[in-house]
Amino acid sequence: MDYIPVYEGDDEDGSSIKITPGRLQRIGVKSEAAQIRIIAEPVRAPGTIQLDERRVAVISMRAEAFIESVENVTTGSEVRKDQKLMQVYSPAIASAAAQYLSSPSLPGSAQRLLNFAVPPQLLREIERTKQVPITFTWTAPRDGIVLERNVVEGMRVMPGDVLFRIADHSVVWALVDVPEAQLAGVSENQPVVVRVRSYPEKRFPGRVALVYPHLNPSTRTVRVRIELQNPDFLLRPDMYAEAEIDIGSGQPTLSVPVGAVIDSGDRQIVIVDKGEGRFEPRPVSLGRRGGGYVEIREGVADGEAVVTAANFMIDAESNLKAALKSLTAGAPQ
Repeated sequence: MDYIPVYEGDDEDGSSIKITPGRLQRIGVKSEAAQIRIIAEPVRAPGTIQLDERRVAVISMRAEAFIESVENVTTGSEVRKDQKLMQVYSPAIASAAAQYLSSPSLPGSAQRLLNFAVPPQLLREIERTKQVPITFTWTAPRDGIVLERNVVEGMRVMPGDVLFRIADHSVVWALVDVPEAQLAGVSENQPVVVRVRSYPEKRFPGRVALVYPHLNPSTRTVRVRIELQNPDFLLRPDMYAEAEIDIGSGQPTLSVPVGAVIDSGDRQIVIVDKGEGRFEPRPVSLGRRGGGYVEIREGVADGEAVVTAANFMIDAESNLKAALKSLTAGAPQ
């Protein structure tokens, strides 16, 4: 290391050093000013895409029935609310419909039909035609995609048998696992960005809907539910996903590049560039990290330049100089 002479009064604390311009260029010293900025502190959590449990509908009968015919609807088909699914014959439903037709003014007759979970349009059709149809049209209760079809023409179905299962995919969940150490910064309604392997160039925005109340003792993580809009159905159940949750405070704070900090575990310092080749190691107190920057709570003022490259070499020379000075001060005159 090439030194420039330091005169009386120039070296107040014994740790500052001065380096020639040529040496600075050869070792590649770079500096950057400490600035006030908002530090993004992302938490990246892996998980999978799942259906929204509230958007799944099961179609089953509440009375014994026979399937007369089934529409051209199969597993994977997209259906709309009130779209026809099948024609059903049920003696119990036919009896309730006849009673309703003969006594429409009695509340109990209408309620008996509703207890069989018949589509509302069936009551309107009976009122319009004043006739009880032999078979009844069963329709889809919601928009969605058919997950299961368990009916064929002519089959007999019993109360409770699952005939169709339909799920709305326009809103899905990302269930991700957040490490225990980073959980304190995660809360409901926080904005999230989700990526999936199938579309690495796309970013799907969402929000934290729920932080589950239990910790997984095996992985030391907590499950977090993220709600995502999925109008194009690009997100499919069981896709692998990675969520990025910003747990930063959102408040501007003094910060420097992470590379400017020399952290030995119990000692954190930065090398302050005082200009004209003079450098001073200075202890600092650190805060949040994120986006390549670290918060400086104490030790550096706004606008002071800190070394971001070759700072370890300058620190080593400073320590060596301080050690030599200490030995010289203790030697006999």
